[in-house]
This record gives sequence, structure tokens and C-alpha cells, in this order.
Amino acid sequence: MTFLSPIWLWLLVPALMIAVLYVVMYLRRSRYALRFTNLDLLDKLAPRGPGWRRHVPAAAFMGMLVLLVVGFARPTAEMRVPRERATIVVAFDVSASMQATDVAPNRFAAAREAARRFVGELPARFNLGLVTFSSSASVSVPPTADRAAVLSAIDRLTTDSGTAIGEAVFSSLDAIDTLEGGGGGERPPAHIVLMSDGSSTMGRTPEVAAREAASRRVPVSTIAYGTSGGTIQMGGRETQVPVDGPALRELAESTGGGFYEAASGGELQAVYDDIGSSVGYRTERQEVWPWFVGVALLGAVVAAGTSLFWFSRIL
Repeated sequence: MTFLSPIWLWLLVPALMIAVLYVVMYLRRSRYALRFTNLDLLDKLAPRGPGWRRHVPAAAFMGMLVLLVVGFARPTAEMRVPRERATIVVAFDVSASMQATDVAPNRFAAAREAARRFVGELPARFNLGLVTFSSSASVSVPPTADRAAVLSAIDRLTTDSGTAIGEAVFSSLDAIDTLEGGGGGERPPAHIVLMSDGSSTMGRTPEVAAREAASRRVPVSTIAYGTSGGTIQMGGRETQVPVDGPALRELAESTGGGFYEAASGGELQAVYDDIGSSVGYRTERQEVWPWFVGVALLGAVVAAGTSLFWFSRIL
């Protein structure tokens, strides 16, 4: 927390002095009471006092002073605020290895269901596009606010051979430029979410794609989906299709995106939820002094109310 007018914090010094004076006067009063040697007579002359209740109004009053001083200093804090608009492109791996059954019922079916939920949870004001890739990459749905079009395209997905991760990034960048280009003004933030379960085997390399995405200031968040023990049937025999995380991690880190690993449908959904939260909000430093003033006023009510209720006076 920082303060825009920290000079007001010097008022905490007199507030602290008032607190010290209150404690000193209370201790002096206690020592004066102990001078009576006849405790039975003291009990008759001075019946049992209010005890701890006498300190409640004073404590509430001091809290009010401190909070008001801090409020005058105009404190600020980092706050998450929803973005007004953004462009998200989901790059979906439809290579044959997505048929591996190490994720129930298989990688492809679980990933498709998680993608559907991700689409449904994004803010309606966001533009959303879908890119699919196997041996090549193509824009299935250009960025649009029409969620039904994206969901329909996800339902029609089928698998094919090969994995072209670099081409998927380039196709996603082209889709973003098609939507945002030529409109003038400040371009809304864009983000690519790429999910894959294997190594890039075709097209331009992920390293080349990462440099291009970084130059355009478009983060690429990657999800390594599946386990190291995944297998598929190819040509009548079982073929291992382990997840290649290091390449996806490098792609994400070099573009300013996040890298995630998911070994189940539930974990993949949690990853999508986290990405949706991060790209849907931005962090701003905002003044929070109204909170301090509001709690200070509540402290004033407590101080006056308890004093009036217990002692029939306002402080």
C-alpha cells in the first residue's frame, strides 16, 4: 500500500500521544484506589466498576482517529478490474496423438469439453477466435463475439496427423491482425491460448513463432496436456505419445505468457479457469481511502453507542 498524501500521517503522532495519556491517567487512577487500606470500606464506598467496558469507547475512538488519518493520506492499493475488451485466440491441437486414452475418455474428448466451458465463461465483451492445428494450422473461427459460432466449430473438430505448433501461433497472430488492423486507435489487448500434447513436427518452429509473437506483444500461454505414459494405436501397434512440456514452456516464457501442465480433464479445466481470470482482468492502482473513512465512521458509532448505553453519556 502506498499513500498519495503521506504528510497527513504525521497526525498519527498526536493520536498516539492521546492514547499514551489515556493509559497514564488510567494507571494513576488505579494507584490512587490502592491507597485505601480498608478494602471492605472501599468496596462499600465504590461499588464494582464497569471493568473492561470502560475501555471500549476509548478504543473505538482511537481506532476512528487512526483510520481517519490514514484516509486523509489517500492510500492506494493494487486492484483487479475487468477489461472492457480483449481478443483471445484458442489454438487447439487436433493431432492424432490427442486420441491417447491416458486421460479419460481420451485427450481429445476431455480437451474439447474443457474448451467449451472456457468459451462459455469468458466475458461476453471479448472477441474469441479458434485455430486448429495438426500437420498445418487454419483459422476455424476468426475472432468474434459470436460464442455460438465458436462452440459449433469445437463440436465439429476431428483429429489428423502431425503437429505444427509454430504454424498455429502464426495463424493466431494473423487472425488477431485481421480483426484489429486498420481500425485506428489503441488496439485492445490480445492473448493466444495454445494447447498441445506433443512436439512440433512440421512447419515453422516454435522458436521462430515465439519471436514473432513477442515482436507483436501478444503473449502466448501454453498448456501441456496429457501424461508421459500416453499411447495410441498406429498401424496395428501401440505407439507412445508422451507430452513435450519443455518446448511449450519456452514458447510461453519467451512471449510473456504462462505455462501450464494438465494431466487430466479436471486439471485442464482448472488451467482454463486460471487463464480466463488472468486475461479477463487487469491490475490498476486505485485509491482506497473511502474504505478507511467508512470504517472510521463505524468506529465513531461504536464509541458513541457503547458510551451512551453503558454510561449514559457520549464519551
